Amino acid sequence: MRKTLIALMFATALPTVAMAMPQDGGPLGGPLDGPRHGGQMHGMHGKGPYSQLDLTREQREQIRKIMGEQMHERKQVVDKYLEKLSPADQKAMKDEIAANHKKAESDVRALLKPEQQKQFDEIQKKRAERRAEWAEFKAWKAQQAQKAQ
Repeated sequence: MRKTLIALMFATALPTVAMAMPQDGGPLGGPLDGPRHGGQMHGMHGKGPYSQLDLTREQREQIRKIMGEQMHERKQVVDKYLEKLSPADQKAMKDEIAANHKKAESDVRALLKPEQQKQFDEIQKKRAERRAEWAEFKAWKAQQAQKAQ
């Protein structure tokens, strides 16, 4: 069951990640339609799955909003089923996901040139700081909710 849940989480998260990708840049801000990516990205010209629809800015924003809501709802579904697992299985699943994420980051970093590695490290540091700030905010918010009761 654990493997099924892990597969379900990854399968549901991948399309959202693909949709959330910036229109004109890769994960480190570079173009996706350059020579390193074969010129075109799966027939989409590197601009996302809806690039051939000639969408207006308003339509793109609405689609982005819909996809964000879908991602939030998907997370709620995954969390609902995750809660049904024993605490030991929940911890094991989270640890396995974290280990896979750390390995992927390490593999990506190994592919980069030294100056790119420095930039990558800085990006990772900023992301860690934002995560820490977010955790602190959530703790503060929970504390405020308890005081209000």
